[in-house]
Amino acid sequence: MPVISIAIQKGGSGKPTTALNLGAALSQQGNKVLLIDADPQANLSQSLGIEDEPRFNLYSELKKEILQEGGQLSKAIVSTASGIDVIPASIDLAIVELEMAGIMGREYLVNDLLKPLVDIYDYIFIDCPHSISLLTVNALVASDYVMLPLPGEFLPLKGVYGFMRQFDLIRKKLNPHLELMGMVMTKYDERKQMNVGVKKQLEEKFPGKVFETVIRTNIQLAKAQEAGKDIFRYDRSSNGAKDYRHLAEELIRRSYGEHVESEQMMEVAMG
Repeated sequence: MPVISIAIQKGGSGKPTTALNLGAALSQQGNKVLLIDADPQANLSQSLGIEDEPRFNLYSELKKEILQEGGQLSKAIVSTASGIDVIPASIDLAIVELEMAGIMGREYLVNDLLKPLVDIYDYIFIDCPHSISLLTVNALVASDYVMLPLPGEFLPLKGVYGFMRQFDLIRKKLNPHLELMGMVMTKYDERKQMNVGVKKQLEEKFPGKVFETVIRTNIQLAKAQEAGKDIFRYDRSSNGAKDYRHLAEELIRRSYGEHVESEQMMEVAMG
């Protein structure tokens, strides 16, 4: 089942919000979902109500892998009231790149840790740091797809273009199977010309890769995070809940459509 990195080179774009609420929407549809918080800021973990750093977390298991002691991400899984599992972040992730530096195959550490879990979950989402760090590279190497959330503004748009250059390099050098799932507009207001203009520009530059669903500006999303809940547990009738429910449905259509297309190509190739 797909591993999807949620990434962009710009803070405030809605990565943790999207990981949490998209995961919760998919879980409500009967999917088994795992979220991985790979950002040292731990915003995703905190949004799920995980305030105290658990003994086992992404850093603790990466550290064991670096020391060749055999990390096990399954030990770090925390079950949440949202019905989704999460592997929390640690502030120590900020120094893990220094510890990775001299390791052979350092870009594949997360991929190796994830191998025992990919057949257990229907969807695995990795919330990446805001930069193309070694942690982000690890996430992209371990992923089938990448998804980019962004507000319809100038600086996040520049962040998309910068990220896509790195995306192409990672596909060429490290993970040729990585695909762009799409870009999703967050904090969107159709009355703002800049929001509409950025969406149109992305649709022209990346045809077919911009989600039709937009995540409208909705204060309930921020309140839900503050309460340590997903939007469905906090206010299931809000616009935020409606938007993430629609986004989940569109993501399923996209991933299922690509799977069918891949199978059809295989059948043609085999005669």
